[in-house]
Amino acid sequence: MNITVYSTDTCPWCKKAKDYLSGKGVEFREVNVGVDRNGAMEMVKKSGQQGVPVLDIDGHIIIGFDQARIDSLIS
Repeated sequence: MNITVYSTDTCPWCKKAKDYLSGKGVEFREVNVGVDRNGAMEMVKKSGQQGVPVLDIDGHIIIGFDQARIDSLIS
């Protein structure tokens, strides 16, 4: 499973999403779009959104912390 979490340091929902995945023992790659311009452009290209968090779970894009959708994709 390939998971990327696009986030910023100041986003509380980003922290919730990362903590949730970590708590489930799920490995993910974090891209801090606040400091990584290429990562930010990649996120916008994938999601059409500039807000965070954006999760890419095996090509499925989740905008925001949608716990039910995350669960359905990681189970």
